[in-house]
Amino acid sequence: MDVQLLVTQTDFCIPNLECELKNVGVNYHIDYVEMHPELVNEYNIKHSPNIFVDGKLVFRHQPTMHELQDFFGN
Repeated sequence: MDVQLLVTQTDFCIPNLECELKNVGVNYHIDYVEMHPELVNEYNIKHSPNIFVDGKLVFRHQPTMHELQDFFGN
């Protein structure tokens, strides 16, 4: 499973989100919206963070721990 965090370079919630993803056992990589204007345009991204799983946008916000557990089945 490919989990991509598409975030702004100044998003202050990233450390918390990274901790929560690690707690549910999800490996991920970080990309920055500033470096991916094609994704910003394609998905009409206005906010950060955004989480893609296998190329599909699944969260347009910082999910709660419960949302992460429900989605990733942990």
